[in-house]
Amino acid sequence: MLPQKLNIGDTIGIVAPSNPIVGDNIEELNQARKIIESKGFKVKYSKNLFSNTNKYSATATQKAEDLNSMFKDKEVKMIWCAKGGENSNSVFDYLDYEAIKKNPKIICGYSDANSITNVIYQKTDLVTFSSTNFKTVATDETDYSLNEVLNRFVNLSLNLGLQDDEDITIKEGKATGTLIGGNLSLIYGLTCGKYSLDFKDKILFLEEFALESEPSLVSNHLYYMKQNGVFDKIKGLWLGNYEHESKITLEQIVLDTIGEKVNFPIIKSNYFGHTEKKTVIPIGTKAMIDTQKTKKIKLLENCVKFL
Repeated sequence: MLPQKLNIGDTIGIVAPSNPIVGDNIEELNQARKIIESKGFKVKYSKNLFSNTNKYSATATQKAEDLNSMFKDKEVKMIWCAKGGENSNSVFDYLDYEAIKKNPKIICGYSDANSITNVIYQKTDLVTFSSTNFKTVATDETDYSLNEVLNRFVNLSLNLGLQDDEDITIKEGKATGTLIGGNLSLIYGLTCGKYSLDFKDKILFLEEFALESEPSLVSNHLYYMKQNGVFDKIKGLWLGNYEHESKITLEQIVLDTIGEKVNFPIIKSNYFGHTEKKTVIPIGTKAMIDTQKTKKIKLLENCVKFL
């Protein structure tokens, strides 16, 4: 199920399903609003956007209320997560998945927001997106990530990154599958249980925030996924940014975990994740990895629709 494209003049709804918007974040959010409005869009803040009821975030029901309301709001054409954090999974039990199915629209963000975008896709079949967060529009040093958002949602671009953004081959091969994934520390938490993801025939994209995840913790998460059969199910693996001070790389840890004899291709790119360059990756869209190509991954179908 595809969401409608975004048009200049449309309203974008802002939600905070993760950490609270407090301190400097308030000014950063308001600055991001000015930037987005200067591009010709309207911005609508959710009811509980600035709530911090628990002193570490809004309550799960407050956050879910905002998400449900934004999906039901006919004025809102796109839902943008404000920032990351740790506990967006708290909303899973309170989301109105039937209402989401009846009101499909763009929802995007990265880091902790990837929990929500992957689960919404899993529960509703709505294509969702890993993209820069709303706050980051004001804090990025360049407009790369904002331009990627506009190119994907307004201009209907199917490009993943820019032409000169390099893809590196870690394990050769060619594969087609449906994209799912995002931040490793969140995706590993969706490996098992009530809200587990279906990894069968997927191209899994993974990145990790090096300032919060030591190589040993990255290894822990990957081994947990291996022990629960994830790497026996996927068609391909696409690694994103991980810049740890030790210089130990994400691909190094991956190969230590799953070995080099896997039967799927592995590539590495530095234009998604906790980095300045963040392309927009659709969750639930078919893609192809071909390590013989210069651009080693491409989308095979539209991820937003135009009526």
